[in-house]
Amino acid sequence: MFASILLLCVCVVFILFQLKSRRPNNFPPGPSPLPILGNILELSLENPLKDFERLRNIYGNVYSLFLGTKAAVVINGMKAMKDAIVTKGIDFAGRPQDLFVNDSTERKGVILADYGPSWKVHRRFALMTLRDFGLGKNSMEERIHGEIKYIIDDLEKSIGKSCSPQLMFHNAASNIICQVLFGQRYEYEDEFIKVIVKCFTDNAKLANGPWAMLYDSFPMIRSLPLPFRQAFKNVKKGDDTSSFSEDLMIMYTLDLHFAGTDTTSNTLLTGFLYLMTYPHIQERCQQEIDNVLGGKDQASFDDRHNMPYVQAMIHEIQRVANTVPLSVPHCTIKDTELMGYSIPKGTLIIPNLTSVLNEEGQWKFPNEFNPENFLNDQGEFVKPEAFMPFSAGPRMCLGEGLARMELFLILVTLLRKFNFIWPEDAGKPDYTPVYGVTLTPKPYHMNVQLRQTK
Repeated sequence: MFASILLLCVCVVFILFQLKSRRPNNFPPGPSPLPILGNILELSLENPLKDFERLRNIYGNVYSLFLGTKAAVVINGMKAMKDAIVTKGIDFAGRPQDLFVNDSTERKGVILADYGPSWKVHRRFALMTLRDFGLGKNSMEERIHGEIKYIIDDLEKSIGKSCSPQLMFHNAASNIICQVLFGQRYEYEDEFIKVIVKCFTDNAKLANGPWAMLYDSFPMIRSLPLPFRQAFKNVKKGDDTSSFSEDLMIMYTLDLHFAGTDTTSNTLLTGFLYLMTYPHIQERCQQEIDNVLGGKDQASFDDRHNMPYVQAMIHEIQRVANTVPLSVPHCTIKDTELMGYSIPKGTLIIPNLTSVLNEEGQWKFPNEFNPENFLNDQGEFVKPEAFMPFSAGPRMCLGEGLARMELFLILVTLLRKFNFIWPEDAGKPDYTPVYGVTLTPKPYHMNVQLRQTK
């Protein structure tokens, strides 16, 4: 009897050993994986960013993890990040095609499509279409200013009482991209746009949340009726698979709408959270805005060249907002090498942008909100190489130009007209964001006052 039990135990240990994931030769180091589970227990399913930093301190800027049995390489720090997504950008330009975000969108759209000839054509089409629809032109400035008027109307109604800006900024950003994509805007109380914004917000939380991580790590649970199924319901499509099908155009529209809404609105929410709680920075920005604009009716995007401190403030907001902390997952399209390690074709790559935006040695004040991070000793605006909130290389964000214009015009116009004040009864501000594909500030309230401008 004892011999049978011993033999059974030996067999179980042998099977588990066989199931244990093994690193290829010269693969980046990392924690030892468990059979079947891999390193899933090393990570917080709610928010793994601190765990990624902890593992970086142990294993270096390039290390590996196993999500279930799937090998992943996490890239940290400016040197390794630049080497991977810029210098060897093509090698790392693929998209893994077996993750939750891909399955929920049926691998359609320009953001998650795998690298190849079709993706190049479609990305070029998206860039040309955005340009033809006004991106980078005066007509785009007018669209943004047109939407700002509705923001101002909303804020003027809130004078004398505290208001929650979350929905207002999400709807405003959504309306700007809606005008580009559909040629129309929606009232902030419109039920259709409320549903669209909610679907995007919910999917952003799901896509980097605990259920998505379990979905990616353990394929055997994917057909079960678990919470991640909601994302599939939020994205409804037909099944045409031709290169420029109507179905694909719908997904491209959803891609651009999501990319042009969630990131911009969350950056604005982060910005006003910090401007309220750093009133001396808000006041210095207002002084510069008043001096530069003088009697002009409205700001233009070109005015940024005469506003170094405002430019520095906006870029610092983007840095601390860290809106897309892990970028979008990459995948190697060929066997390649990174920082002396061998990375096989098809390896999941996780670019930890947080590690670059907070890296010691790249910033004067890496762990605090301070526009001086973007000013030289002469007070001139400078943009360090480590500033990459839109990622970099071939997969750089399509909407960078629109986002930069929106952030500048909205922040400058609102700071010119209003003072934003942290409510006295709101307690101590909490800068800890809610984790997801995009980081979102926790809901807060603001007090608004009209400025007495000269």
